[in-house]
Parts: sequence; structure tokens; C-alpha cells
Amino acid sequence: MRRIDTLIIGGGQAGLATSRCLADRGIEHVVLERGRVGERWRSERWDSLRLLTPNWQSRLPGFRYTGPDPDGFMSRSEVIEYLERYAVSFAAPVESETTVRSVERAGDGFRVDTDRGRWQASRVVIATGHCDRPCVPRFADDLPGDVTQVVPPRYRRPQSLPAGGVLVVGASATGLQLADEIRRAGRDVTLSVGRHTRLPRRYRGRDIMEWLDAAGILTETADAVHDLEASRRQPSLQLVGRPDHASLDLGMLQDRGVRLAGRAVGFDGGRVRFEDDLEASVATADTKLRQLLARIDALVVDRGLAPTTPAPGPIASIRPAAAPTSLDLRAAGISTVLWATGYRRSYPWLAVPVLDDRGEIVHRGGVTPEDGLYVVGLQFLRRRNSSFIDGVGADAADIAERIATRRGTPRRAVA
Repeated sequence: MRRIDTLIIGGGQAGLATSRCLADRGIEHVVLERGRVGERWRSERWDSLRLLTPNWQSRLPGFRYTGPDPDGFMSRSEVIEYLERYAVSFAAPVESETTVRSVERAGDGFRVDTDRGRWQASRVVIATGHCDRPCVPRFADDLPGDVTQVVPPRYRRPQSLPAGGVLVVGASATGLQLADEIRRAGRDVTLSVGRHTRLPRRYRGRDIMEWLDAAGILTETADAVHDLEASRRQPSLQLVGRPDHASLDLGMLQDRGVRLAGRAVGFDGGRVRFEDDLEASVATADTKLRQLLARIDALVVDRGLAPTTPAPGPIASIRPAAAPTSLDLRAAGISTVLWATGYRRSYPWLAVPVLDDRGEIVHRGGVTPEDGLYVVGLQFLRRRNSSFIDGVGADAADIAERIATRRGTPRRAVA
């Protein structure tokens, strides 16, 4: 059995950021990663994926983008390389190809069993991230057996899907992008739309993320929001990161021939049933968008910021065509259902009583009820951007500082 002060589970952005912050404080630790650094970017992302945030907004503790295109968007391979360079930059103590089998309390610390041996740790930080297991509704079991079901971690490109039309369920960032990519490949696409957050890629001459950053929206803390659980359930942003900085929304997809429908609620044999809520969902997203842009306009005035373009006229509402409330999959030529319905977390290896009835880790700002057990990288953990590459570092620093303080280690200067 090997002994360590702090053990981090997960070698993605959250685990590496926590490792850097612990290293800066002189705390002995190790990072256990089931695959390679940034494994989910390697094996669970589609080929054309790019970050939704600009390159300059990829700040990690002691590391930032220094390339020639700060306003561009990293490709999947570039993100992998970025995380690899980050790990090398401070010699992160990563144990790759190491799968955690169990974590349980052992005295004042924890015993961690892996497929490569056992560890005894005084503290454990769970950094396996927010996007763990695809969340597929139970009624997916009612689909006919001849319809292929795909989740985003298993999708690579349109050509990897069976011939025929595709029903994409979910219209947040992933669903929107995949519906667009599959339609551009010449396939018939139906998009089932639920709650979503509409945003333009650029506004008044700047990237929308620059405005959200300047307004302090992304760093809003958990204790500053009225309903934290509702904030954690907010859908991801309808954005796409392209070299041409183009926007993408439901109206554009409709113009390209994508059939829009309401929220999918079930299957009856070979028919899919939709809620009659498309217009309401679109109207709600449009209203929230106008409120956000008005907040940005006020920010320009209040802080004397200098947008490169004047405020535009009223934003155009999306006008969805008449939406079906049911659809015969075979008659519509649909052979594939792609579930872009979000993610859930799963901790079958965690034998410490910190999970609620939904299987989520109970915590307050990343601190669990079990002394010495922490979590980093979840949605709105301590701040609105907690699960972003650009946001996880602040949370990691907070947790590392707490660990250092509780173990009586004096803080070292942070680069």
C-alpha cells in the first residue's frame, strides 16, 4: 500500500488545476487518471468539436493561452495538446491508465483501491467532472429495436451514423451543433427542443463571452444566486465555436431545413410524442436573451466600456413553423435517435456516505460532509463558471487553500 497526503481522482482540467494549486502550496499529492490526461476529450468527443469559449478564456492556474489566435476556438486535438502541455508545465504527478475501483473511509483518511494497487490518503479530491454519463430518459427503452440510439460520447461524425434521417433530442450546445453538422451533411434532421439558452456569438463587436466576463456573470458565486439548484440545472449555452465566429440558433437551423419539434415525452411503438411547447420554449429563451443584452448595454454606459459597434435594433424573434405533436419514425425516414439530453454523475466506486437520493455528491462549495473529502469541477460548484476550463482554477485554489489550512501547511507563493 502506498501512502499519500492528498489523492486526486481525474486527470482532466479540474484534476490538473487542483494538482497545480496543491503543488504551489507544497502539498504532496498524486493524480489518478483512468486513461490519459484529458481522456474524455480523446475518447468521448466528436471529431469537429471546438471549445465554445475563446482561446484567451482558457486560463488555468499558472497557465494560459499564448498562441497567435486568442479570439479563436480550440479544436478537440488542440484542447488535448493544451492540457498535456499544462501537465508538463509543472510536472503534474499523474498516474495514467489507473482505474479507481473503490474509495472508502479508513481511520482518519481514505483507502483507495485501483487496478494498479492500493493507496492510503489523508484527503481525496474527486475531479471526475460534470459531464460523466449521458443522461437518457427511461422512455428510450420503448424505441423499436430497428432504430439506432446514439449518445454524444459515441458520436464521431455524420458518416458514422446509419443511413436515413436523424432525430436529435435536446437543443442546448451539443444538440444544436450536432443537428447542424448532420443537416449540413445532407441528412434529414428533426430537432426536439426543450429549455435552452439562446445567445449570439458576437454582440456589439465583441464575443458574447467577453461581455459575460466583463459583467461578472461567469464568476457569480453560489451564495449570490436566489436558487442555486435551479441555476445548476440551467441548460448549456446555444453557442458554436467556429473560425468565422458565426452564430447558430434555432431559426438558422430551421432555415437550413431542420424540422423543429417540442420536447420529446415518449414513444408509442414507432411513433415519438412531443409536448406542444415549442413556441413557449422559444419565446422564453428570446425574452431572457433580450434581458441579457439590455444588461450588457447598461454595462457599456455604466462602466464607460468601448464597444466597437453601436447597439443594434431589437433582436429578431425566432418564428418556429408549425410543430408536430407526434411523428411516425419509419414514415419520416428516421433511423437514428441521438440523445443530446445532458449528463449525470455516477460514482459506483465511492463507498463513503456523501451521495443524495439522486446519486449526486452532497457538498457545500466542494466540501463534503466527510472530513477530508472534496469535489471540484461540477456545475456551479462555487461559481457560475465552475465547470469551464476558465473557471475551475478559482475553485481548485479555494479547495487547495482549505486543505493547506486544515493540515497546517504554510502557503507558498503562487506563480
